[in-house]
Amino acid sequence: MDPVRPQSGAVTTQPAAPLPSSNELADERTRLALSRTLAAMDRTLLAWVRTATSMISFGFTIYKFFQTMRADAANQDVRYLMTPRGVALVLIALGIGSLIVATIEYRSELGQLQREYVRYMPFRRSIAATVALIMCGLGVLGFVLVVLRQ
Repeated sequence: MDPVRPQSGAVTTQPAAPLPSSNELADERTRLALSRTLAAMDRTLLAWVRTATSMISFGFTIYKFFQTMRADAANQDVRYLMTPRGVALVLIALGIGSLIVATIEYRSELGQLQREYVRYMPFRRSIAATVALIMCGLGVLGFVLVVLRQ
């Protein structure tokens, strides 16, 4: 037993904690590394969600802004190389496409981690993937609204 000296100066004896084995230390480090990797993957997916949301909302805003401008200047016959509606559709489609690709990549990397580290299963459920799916659905809804509205 190791003597431990409390602040009062008296010496007490407490049993020493057993040292973890090297396998236990390696397992704990692997768990922590997996946790950091999963957090990094979530942050990356959420960055893609943020970028896609910006593209979708900017495209929808461009469409609504120029739709209002066109209503104000209905008597002018101006031709554009690409209409504001076309720009809006491109931006919304780009946002949806990037979000779909990012989500597929996220799921692929998560599957690879699950196959390699099956011993450390189950992994926690990610809110980032749920948010990505919701934003993708909202983006598709915005795209359909712009397509159907003439």
